[in-house]
Amino acid sequence: MNYAELADSLRKAMEKQDVVALESLVAEFQPADLAEFLRHEAVEVSLKLLAHLDIEERAEVFGYLPLNTQFQVSELMTAEGLAQLLNCMDSDERADLFNIMDEDRQTSVLKLMAQEEREDLRRMASYEDETVGAIMTSNYASVPVTDTVLQALDKIRKTAPDAETIYQIYVLDKLHRLAGTISLRELIVSRPTALISDLMETELITMSPDQDQELAAKMISRYDLLALPVVDSQHRLVGIVTYDDAMDVAEAEATEDILKGGSVGGLEGSFKDATIFMLYRKRIFWLLLLVFANIFTAAGIAIYEDTIAKYAVLVFFMPLLIGSAGNAGSQASTLMVRGLGTGDVKLSDWAKLFGREILVALALGLTMAFAVAFIGHFRGGMEIAVIVALSMVAVVMLGSLLGLSLPFVLHKLGLDPATASAPLVATIADAAGILVYFGIATAILGV
Repeated sequence: MNYAELADSLRKAMEKQDVVALESLVAEFQPADLAEFLRHEAVEVSLKLLAHLDIEERAEVFGYLPLNTQFQVSELMTAEGLAQLLNCMDSDERADLFNIMDEDRQTSVLKLMAQEEREDLRRMASYEDETVGAIMTSNYASVPVTDTVLQALDKIRKTAPDAETIYQIYVLDKLHRLAGTISLRELIVSRPTALISDLMETELITMSPDQDQELAAKMISRYDLLALPVVDSQHRLVGIVTYDDAMDVAEAEATEDILKGGSVGGLEGSFKDATIFMLYRKRIFWLLLLVFANIFTAAGIAIYEDTIAKYAVLVFFMPLLIGSAGNAGSQASTLMVRGLGTGDVKLSDWAKLFGREILVALALGLTMAFAVAFIGHFRGGMEIAVIVALSMVAVVMLGSLLGLSLPFVLHKLGLDPATASAPLVATIADAAGILVYFGIATAILGV
């Protein structure tokens, strides 16, 4: 059965309280699919359905749930049940859950965990949010540098069930320092008596636990790695960041940038579960700021009241022109923010990009001016057509260059370039566009 059919059958079994059918259906789900089903159910229901799985399967499904859902379900568990679950979860996932528990709950759970797991959890939970340490896992496959291929394969067979990935094996010396890496494929095809030290790769890409997690995602993407080793100041291996964790980070960072691009603060948890107050709080600041920024647009109109009074036809083109300025600025800003975010663009590239944008904006402005000049001539004659055409070229160039430059300025000041969002650039371009438009009109019409 596919997901939809399984979900429908499971709901029917829940309605009938058919325990046998529930156990059978829950077991048929893929872990990620079952987690998706549980996301839409009450936490009490989720806890009951998870109870039909053995502890290892339960931990795997639990790991796919959003963190806030994990917390809600864990609050209904006994300390013993939660300790068992944490023992079987991936080290990075259980650390995230552990960090949002209250101190009493943390203490009671730690007392019930094995010492090795307890110490690992404490260490993993000690890393700051959004650092490499916060997303790495300590479940990796390693072998001593002195082993032969045969000895290494024997060790991997014993440790493989607990490892996050076994395709990349980490070679350690006696002090647990990272000496190199070797792929599982290399081990399989090599002679059993060959030494690991002769086969391992020693040119390594590593990171430290306190570096930014976004950088780890970029490194994994750039070098096409399955996992990235994390070492401390003594070059001892403390964990690895896997490809799937890096993709989660990339998705989270992209979501944050998209929200900033819409002048919305970052949400805690999912949009579906956000409270009314949270949505209000995350949106009101920028809306208020942009309201007051629009006062400059109104002030620009007020300056040229005489021109508007004599030539009311100019008002017809005002939304068209300032909208074009904002749209052009938003396009340029979006391209630049993304370029800075991916590392494709550096601060040293500004002069080159600025010169190129002048030519691009000029071409865009001339094309748009040609399109609106006919409307200007139809509505107000040749003078109005010239004013509209010149203004279109000027405001498109102004908006484009503003959209290109503002992310650079913010980046130079140490601020997030994503703050140069479309609404912010559009608002500034609107105010400047009004002044340019009516300034050109006043000069040509001699008002």
